[in-house]
Amino acid sequence: MKMMRYWIGCLVLATAFSLWGIGQSYAQEEIVSGYATSIGLDTLWVLVTAFLVFFMQAGFGMVEAGFIRAKNVCNILTKNFLDFCMASLGFFIFGYAIMFGSGNGFMGFKGWFLAGAESAAPIPLFAFWLFQAAFCGAAATIVAGGMAERMKFQAYLIYSFIISAFIYPIVGHWIWGGGWLSRLGFADFAGSTVVHAVGGFAALIGTVILKPRIGKYKADGSANAILGHNIPLASLGVFILWFGWFGFNPGSTLSVGDGSLIARVAINTNLAAASGGIAAMITVWRLFGKPDLSMAMNGALAGLVAITAPCAFVDPWAAIVIGAVGGVIVVLGVLLLDRLQIDDPVGAVPVHGFNGVWGTLSIGIFGQQSLGVARDGLFYGGSPMQLGIQILGVGAAVIFILVTMGGLFKLIDKTIGLRVTPEEEYKGLDIGEHGMESYSGFQIFTTS
Repeated sequence: MKMMRYWIGCLVLATAFSLWGIGQSYAQEEIVSGYATSIGLDTLWVLVTAFLVFFMQAGFGMVEAGFIRAKNVCNILTKNFLDFCMASLGFFIFGYAIMFGSGNGFMGFKGWFLAGAESAAPIPLFAFWLFQAAFCGAAATIVAGGMAERMKFQAYLIYSFIISAFIYPIVGHWIWGGGWLSRLGFADFAGSTVVHAVGGFAALIGTVILKPRIGKYKADGSANAILGHNIPLASLGVFILWFGWFGFNPGSTLSVGDGSLIARVAINTNLAAASGGIAAMITVWRLFGKPDLSMAMNGALAGLVAITAPCAFVDPWAAIVIGAVGGVIVVLGVLLLDRLQIDDPVGAVPVHGFNGVWGTLSIGIFGQQSLGVARDGLFYGGSPMQLGIQILGVGAAVIFILVTMGGLFKLIDKTIGLRVTPEEEYKGLDIGEHGMESYSGFQIFTTS
């Protein structure tokens, strides 16, 4: 009887241990499965937002095409189209390694052609690369609008590849790739400096070197209005960009794990765009007596650019203020450029350059440590340290872009030439550069 109880006890213990082992195995499988599901959802989120950022190329194309003359539309759209082609290849061959590869505080050196490269986020490398490549293409295409209607297509292709492969990734490494600015605590959540200031100030130095379009400025220095050919097309482009920005900013979370962060970034993005559009319209209305649609649309874009850096680090009310200031900046920026006789046909410099700087600096004013920035901004009683770091970072990026892109444009100008001939400019770059018309039968020829 004792022996029977002994064996029954052993059987019970063995069964219990077996059930415990099965439970542990199931628990481990659930953990592994949950982790895999989380990675899968994050990957899907990043890919979908990357697709939205890619769609912004269409928005840039429509805005730029609408704001220029009909005789140059094919040219600007071809540049916009090839921008993403050049950016994709340049960022694949060189750019990703420079931006996210291991190296020093200035640039990375590992991962050419993505060989041996690692993802800088807890998602697959290819998904992260695609998201970052879409950002790279956005930075490159900003310049097309600022240098529109007189730049050689061949020269533009050279510029587009070099900024995508080398120059943009270096600034990106400083801030997002573990470089010297990130180590100082510089903050730029989604790219007011990395993307927009880079593109905006590249456009500035490019258009200064390229010089104004024929007929833009009178002998007394005042500006002639050279009107865009299709405001409805530009309006469509602005709405596409606004829509795409919901991938640009919320997608920079790189994860769906924190829904409250995604929601805060999204609402801040929308509010800044809305207040920027209203502020720009009111400003131009007060100055010139009419609520100019083109200025209101650029004001919305200015608000979007400005909120891109601080979107994760500020409250919604601050996003409204940041966007509204951006809307005023874009109007005053356009007037400043005309006074300096700097011809920017679409407002790329005020929208992306000036507001890229403002958005970056606003973190030092409205940013909150509790929302992820290194130090509280001035509005929350913080020290000037964060604002000082923001000034240092955006200043370094702007100077780097002006020097490198200025040298590149000068080199192109001295070799193959940067600007089309006056005859091509009069006839339009569609015919001169591409041998075709954007609107068949409506080509406008102007005699000199």
